[in-house]
Amino acid sequence: MAGDTTSTPPLFLLGTHQPGWLARVGLPLFVADPRLRVYKTLPRAAAPWALDSGGFSELQKYGRWTVTPRQYIARVRRYRDEVGRLLWAAPQDWMCEADVINGGRVGPVVFAGTGLSVGEHQRRTVLNYAQLRDLAPDLPFIPVVQGDTVDDYLRCVDLYWSLAGLDLTTAPLVGVGSVCRRQGTAEAGRILAALHTCGVRRLHGFGFKTLGLIAHGHLLTSADSLAWSDTARKLRRPALPECVRAGRHRNCANCLNYALRWRAELLAAARTARHQPAA
Repeated sequence: MAGDTTSTPPLFLLGTHQPGWLARVGLPLFVADPRLRVYKTLPRAAAPWALDSGGFSELQKYGRWTVTPRQYIARVRRYRDEVGRLLWAAPQDWMCEADVINGGRVGPVVFAGTGLSVGEHQRRTVLNYAQLRDLAPDLPFIPVVQGDTVDDYLRCVDLYWSLAGLDLTTAPLVGVGSVCRRQGTAEAGRILAALHTCGVRRLHGFGFKTLGLIAHGHLLTSADSLAWSDTARKLRRPALPECVRAGRHRNCANCLNYALRWRAELLAAARTARHQPAA
């Protein structure tokens, strides 16, 4: 339950599209490969961090992966060795949101569409993880379960065993994909609870922000979010007073001070929810 005071709060990874923060911020960060790969000289991490493969952007733009597993492995190995303190890396998974599969436009964002089924996305997700694991057993890739319905996610757990011989109940961490847009809903809770029931309990929630952590944080081992940037940009919020006085920027969509303040407020809200008695 959300008010369970005995549960350990999930490790929160602050998402950022500013890889230079790795050297500046002594807090766990979540950084995407497309942002980091362009650096000739990589920042040295001041705290543990995790790597996003950039899968959503790949499938949104192209409807397929344009990066080969060997190319991705080479970059992950470089990040591990040169940036350091890498906790884990996401695989090249295939999200199962309807927009990703069917294509179309969501506001200004155009989705190419894969034209594949949810089942095929799951199969490709599992096989990619197996390939990454076999080609680079020294790198900390984590498996990710994908789906649309609760039953889809349970089938994905079974696919890891039937296609890759991996029992997810023994995995140190399992990512839960395609829940970002419904992370504060009862449906997301049902998905996470079902995974717990089948023995997959060490879960990372991709894109879990305030509502998601308050409602479902007790079911997560870790979570990440870049929502602070969207909040600052889409809501047209003015820059922080100190940023205005310094003439730094018109809004705080790329602002470290704003991100840290948002993070502190998020974690405080999640802590408050954990200490409230259950209804």
